[in-house]
Amino acid sequence: MTLKQTACLFLCIYTIPLLATEAATQADDLFALSVEDLLEVHVDIASKTSETLASAPSTITVFNRKKIALLGVNNAFELMNFVPGMQSTRGDWVGAVPKDHARGVYLDSGNILVMINGERLNESSFGKASVYMPFIPVEVIDKVEFIRGPGSALYGSNAFLGVMNIVTKSHANEISLAVGNVGQASAAFSLSQQVNEQTHLFANGAYNRKSGERYPQGVKDPLQSIYLEAGLDIDKLAVRGRYNQVELNDFLNLGGYSEDNQHRSENTFISVGYDWLDTDTSTFSSKVAYTHHQIQSAGLIATADSLPLANYDFFVGPAWHTSDLTINLDASHEFDNGWLFNSGLEYNHAEQQKADLRSNYFDVSSGEIIVEDPFYQGSIVTISNYAPFQSLQATFETRSIYGQIKVPYSEQFTLFLGARYDDVKDLDSNLSPRIAAIYRPAEAHTLKLQYGESFRTPVTNELYSNDDVTIGNPNLKSEYVKTTELVWRYERQDWHVNSVFFYNQLHDFINIVPLSADNTQFTFATQLDDTNRGVELDSMLRLPNDFSLEATYTQYFDTPMKPTFKRFASVIANYEYQQWLLSVNGVWRDEVNVQTSNFKQPAYLLLGAVVSWQLSARSQLSFKAHNILDKQYDVFDPRMADGAVAGVGSEYSVHYQIKF
Repeated sequence: MTLKQTACLFLCIYTIPLLATEAATQADDLFALSVEDLLEVHVDIASKTSETLASAPSTITVFNRKKIALLGVNNAFELMNFVPGMQSTRGDWVGAVPKDHARGVYLDSGNILVMINGERLNESSFGKASVYMPFIPVEVIDKVEFIRGPGSALYGSNAFLGVMNIVTKSHANEISLAVGNVGQASAAFSLSQQVNEQTHLFANGAYNRKSGERYPQGVKDPLQSIYLEAGLDIDKLAVRGRYNQVELNDFLNLGGYSEDNQHRSENTFISVGYDWLDTDTSTFSSKVAYTHHQIQSAGLIATADSLPLANYDFFVGPAWHTSDLTINLDASHEFDNGWLFNSGLEYNHAEQQKADLRSNYFDVSSGEIIVEDPFYQGSIVTISNYAPFQSLQATFETRSIYGQIKVPYSEQFTLFLGARYDDVKDLDSNLSPRIAAIYRPAEAHTLKLQYGESFRTPVTNELYSNDDVTIGNPNLKSEYVKTTELVWRYERQDWHVNSVFFYNQLHDFINIVPLSADNTQFTFATQLDDTNRGVELDSMLRLPNDFSLEATYTQYFDTPMKPTFKRFASVIANYEYQQWLLSVNGVWRDEVNVQTSNFKQPAYLLLGAVVSWQLSARSQLSFKAHNILDKQYDVFDPRMADGAVAGVGSEYSVHYQIKF
């Protein structure tokens, strides 16, 4: 892109305009709200106090269910592509689970904390939420909140370069059905019942599948997903339960594309919360939550052609179980002078309970993987108590304390001060401070100066892995980042623009480094220190005749530590005419050129569209399209031999929804 084109794009950002602002939950029609109304929605992910997007002490992007429907995405991770500073692509691991790019950092370690209803999904074996929960269906989502930048002052490890909190539906009664090309089919429901004044029940469920398209590499990318959730509120008591199962087979693993690559994950969650005190000035609540994660995967490591003593492809992967038990106490108090204090204690017991092996080559007598024909198992089998994996069965005990005070000096100036201390027994401890000053010199202008520090604790795969691909390093310590942000927000009745300049100082990043000359075996090392600066722009314009236009643009000033997109943007246009609604969106990514891997992907644009017809007050029919022009593109991943992971082609689907 030339300098002239870049300048034009900057101009468009400021004269056209944002993404993702939330409509109030009781008003599901995007066009029923003005931009001014949209800016006044309340979010609490950034501070655990009720704030608007302008007053929150973080940079936030929010998608409500209407906005998600207009984007035509199927998975919560896909929303990252419409968030400034973030992108989500398929990675290099079995099934090509989602992989995040955040503020110039593209590493395989879980630098974004993902939560469902405030409960973390990142766990202790791989760190990335997407390994164990790679598909979260949008049919059950009420809204998604993103913190762009550090969040460890509230949420601890993994809230490193961003936080994504998925809020599921709890007050909806609806059913939806969908069919599409590449074998797409889905069905979902949401139920809500107010039994009496004190008792409320709700449930969500979704089933999604697709057979996938056929890629030039000779494989498809099939998906099968089940999501079930239920909740019970009785006065001050809240009980939640959730189950998720996902299969992503065939597509890709470190050794290449194969129809025999396997990936299956399951997650079970239950929590009990109680509000002990809830007055106009003070609150005190407690919660106990338990999550159990399971994964069974096996991916191609080497083809038969490359094996001197074997005639079948070699596959290997984990059969791992992990769990998280969290006990949390939260309190808040508002003083007579308007100062608001939030604090909390948290205990987390994370454990890798099972670390078995899945492979198609194994010598039972020696207990070793021997890639020779006499030890071929006939298929991929599970090897229990595989000796080299037993060191992975580790336990992490974390004790945390956090506090924050909101100081409203005047109607124009507010100060937030906060910090969290996390002590991981026998491993590491971290203090994560944060300060945010928010100043409104005029009604239309908001200025923010924000500083925060965040960290990510190493996980068992990095510390203790021992297989044919990776060897752990038990001497690793936490990686951390210091982030400074300068924000200017300008808002009028039907238009707003948001500008964020960020400066990241990255320290002690854990990186995968090769142990073999042919890059087939790796270990982990704390070896990366870097600086990353950039600007994130977003805006939204509401025009007469029910037309709105939104845009985002991200530009990094420094070369990312690992090759990833240095510039990217998105545009969304929405138009409503009587019972019809048309939305067109585009995601643009700049070129990626990696000489060491001979990888070059020119800049490309992915177009999508949604057409909705309101059949009645309670039902609607929608047509959704992704990558309309069937753009063929690759995403760079350093662990692939040629660096290339194939992108998703055209997908079309028809959706019917009825509310009752």
